[in-house]
Amino acid sequence: MRRASIRRTCAALAAVTSLALATTACGGTTKKDVGSEGGPAATAGKADPNAATKKGLTVGFLPKQVNNPYFTSADDGGKKALEELGEKYKEVGPSSATDTSGQVSYVNTLTQQQVNAMAVSAQDPGALCTALKQAMSNGIKVVTYDSDTRPECRNAFVSQASAEDLGRTEVRLLAEQIGYKGRIAILSAAQTATNQNTWIDYMKQELKDPKYKNVQLVKVAYGNDDAQQSFQQTQGLLQEYPDLKGIISPTTVGIKAAAQYLSGSKYKGKVKLTGLGTPNDMRKYVKNGTVDAFELWDPAKLGELAARTAVALSSGQISGKEGETFKAGAMGTYTIGKDGVINLGKPTVFDAKNIDQFNF
Repeated sequence: MRRASIRRTCAALAAVTSLALATTACGGTTKKDVGSEGGPAATAGKADPNAATKKGLTVGFLPKQVNNPYFTSADDGGKKALEELGEKYKEVGPSSATDTSGQVSYVNTLTQQQVNAMAVSAQDPGALCTALKQAMSNGIKVVTYDSDTRPECRNAFVSQASAEDLGRTEVRLLAEQIGYKGRIAILSAAQTATNQNTWIDYMKQELKDPKYKNVQLVKVAYGNDDAQQSFQQTQGLLQEYPDLKGIISPTTVGIKAAAQYLSGSKYKGKVKLTGLGTPNDMRKYVKNGTVDAFELWDPAKLGELAARTAVALSSGQISGKEGETFKAGAMGTYTIGKDGVINLGKPTVFDAKNIDQFNF
């Protein structure tokens, strides 16, 4: 999905705001965790925007979970960008999206291997901090993408979109589908997932608007970004709340599993489902009437921007300070926001009219 296409598709969405918030895959800290516990993003030295791009750099990608289709797409985007820039790519990571101690071990491994930079999607906002700070003290640049740490534990965070946009627009999508009336639930990833909790916080804020006075959030369930658990949690929600009108699942694994359950149940077409999913995962469910509309960004572009940010940091073109700008190849020029946050762009809404235009 091209940046221009995103802008055209989502012109109606609220403007992206630069927040030091985590944004799994699409899957934990809350706004309070990130904003109050941390300080500004870690910076080192004075940036020279005209500095030459260094060649032969090694950038290690550490996703929340390897072999997760979402992260495979994101990291492949990073790999492609690095090859284009003449750099070296490597990927390491746990097989479980909740293996935080495993993530810490992989940070230490990349540090021992003396990579020039690492791009990390954090399973937990604070658990990786000690290891990441050690990496930075060894001269390694740290970029988080998809899901953030506390700001002082990295140089920059590449956010999928504004956390506020993502949280609020998912509520708007579902409310329109249920006619602004009825009980709803949220199917999240892990309870500690940085981005999930931030989005959910904004969902709850959005629901305070008087126009949602007849919409009631009854439960937040957790599927841990595991397909079977998410399927079972969906089943459990409908057993507990048989009058449920809608579900928001802000995780690609969760929304696919929920759609799978709904499509084979008596609730198909009656219980509305939205959230964050990939077009390739959700196409069949949109076409068979299980899902009306959902949203996401292009994970490959997210990985590409993380890679280009890592190279710009390693080349001394940016340091992570607010207001700095850098060129990200064909993606255009990006400006670093508050607390070192770089927003990819606005989310895209997918429905039956446009879903066949995308392939990821």
